[in-house]
Amino acid sequence: MEKAKNAEEYIAWQRAALATNPECGTSHYNLGVALMGLKKYDEAEKELHEAIECSPSLAEAYVHLGGICLQKGDLDGCLSYNQRAVKARPGFSEGYGNIGFVQLQKGNADEAIKALERATAFNFRFIQAFTTLGNAYLLKGMVKESIEANLKALKLEPNFAVAHNNLAIAYLESNEYEKAIEHCDKAAGLGYEVAPEILKEINTHR
Repeated sequence: MEKAKNAEEYIAWQRAALATNPECGTSHYNLGVALMGLKKYDEAEKELHEAIECSPSLAEAYVHLGGICLQKGDLDGCLSYNQRAVKARPGFSEGYGNIGFVQLQKGNADEAIKALERATAFNFRFIQAFTTLGNAYLLKGMVKESIEANLKALKLEPNFAVAHNNLAIAYLESNEYEKAIEHCDKAAGLGYEVAPEILKEINTHR
């Protein structure tokens, strides 16, 4: 199949497909995602709801609806849609990753850890979930577990700046100053803006 030249043409194709088959959940979903790409969130939302109506097990549609909620600053809405995503497809790591992220934003570290552990169990290459899990562990004072989670992220992507930053903080917590300095420098070298108070503390140990 030839590729669409741009988003507008792709959207026109999806609309044409829906004109002949309005019950196709996948076409509604594809159209919704394309509209999101153009930041047409209200239209996208409508199409994603249509997609779910046609295909109730389309877990990705729930995740995108959660993404739209996040754009609007609606954490509870985002959480609710992602919970529906993992209900529609148990073992859907992206849904669990998002649940963990939102729970952490809401300050519920225990709930976040539970969801993120599931996300990384279902998908051991889910790099963002490992770093978010590392943050959640750190909040709970589980420094060793935080270090392990961030090291797993670096195993997947050695230049993942967030993981280096997290490790700098975790190693500071465990008084392993040389390692803290090494990861702080790596994070900064990759363009990550390390928090001034962390830099200050690191510099006292150089």
